[in-house]
Amino acid sequence: MDGGQWDWIVPAGLWEIARPLLPAPRVRPQGGGIVGVADEAVFAAIVYVLVSGCSWRALPPCFGASKSTVHRRFLIWSCAGVWERLHQAVLDQLAGDGLLDVSHVVLDSAHVRAKKRGRTHRSFARGPG
Repeated sequence: MDGGQWDWIVPAGLWEIARPLLPAPRVRPQGGGIVGVADEAVFAAIVYVLVSGCSWRALPPCFGASKSTVHRRFLIWSCAGVWERLHQAVLDQLAGDGLLDVSHVVLDSAHVRAKKRGRTHRSFARGPG
């Protein structure tokens, strides 16, 4: 996809990392159907939706895929774990290139203070009082 038509929305090199992570397209045993939309066009459309924040319904026609097709493949790829594996692959590549600096990482967590002598799960079983 480098030097390709989707460079305006997909960061350089991202498609090359993502392509091998995508599941093989499902073959329809009965045949028929329409010619499928290229994975790279669908990937670009998904990136567009995620980056722009637009709804699937507002997807521009420039991707050559319907909102239903793009959303369906997003769900299929999500169930296949593509996004988690893509995230890890990008982190691995950055680390391998010496571009990952975790020296200033901040972890965030939520705390809820437990009140003294609060109701326990046992007291709920006995009822009020």
